[in-house]
Amino acid sequence: MNLAALMIADSRFPGGGHVHSGGLEEAVARKLVTDERSLRSFLVGRLRTAGALSAVFASAATRGRYAELDAEFDARTPSPAQRNASRVQGRGIARAAKRAWPSPVLTELLRVTPRPHHPVIVGALVGDPFEAAQTVAYHAVTGPATGAIRLLGLDPFGVNAILAHLAPEIDAVAATAADHADTAPEDLPAPSAPGLDLLAEAHDRHHSEEVRLFVS
Repeated sequence: MNLAALMIADSRFPGGGHVHSGGLEEAVARKLVTDERSLRSFLVGRLRTAGALSAVFASAATRGRYAELDAEFDARTPSPAQRNASRVQGRGIARAAKRAWPSPVLTELLRVTPRPHHPVIVGALVGDPFEAAQTVAYHAVTGPATGAIRLLGLDPFGVNAILAHLAPEIDAVAATAADHADTAPEDLPAPSAPGLDLLAEAHDRHHSEEVRLFVS
């Protein structure tokens, strides 16, 4: 894995991902996730849907076509709250990347998409289809996993064991996504997660009414 991928995947990277739970905060509030077993189910579901979608677009973004990919990702994300969360994270990574990896690629990306979606900018920065897909697939589960430790007080060792056991599935999602690196943006797969969309919208409403730990 190249250094850019490793840094972006690191929770210490100042891309703003630590304030997003990927819908977990709302799932916890509704008692849909209460322990390690239900957390694993949530993570698997998120990886196979939202994670797989992001992985495909990150992989495709390694080939350029940023404006088209950004528009297509928008179209495949029906929840306004989810779209906003993706753009907020993309903007956070852009701010950090301007200092860490200034380049013509980044300049061109931000010229055509000033507020890029998260997987689009990750793909542009990482450059390798599999590694870009792997990075965002990993992101799809680490955010909620970290959130579970804070929200439920789960054992960090147990939560990280869940992530470790998901490694083969993360790699499988990334490999499938990498196969679509050269697919036309309008023809990219679009796995959906209506449940996550509903959780995101509910969380967005509640976040405007009361203090929540996570933005999404």
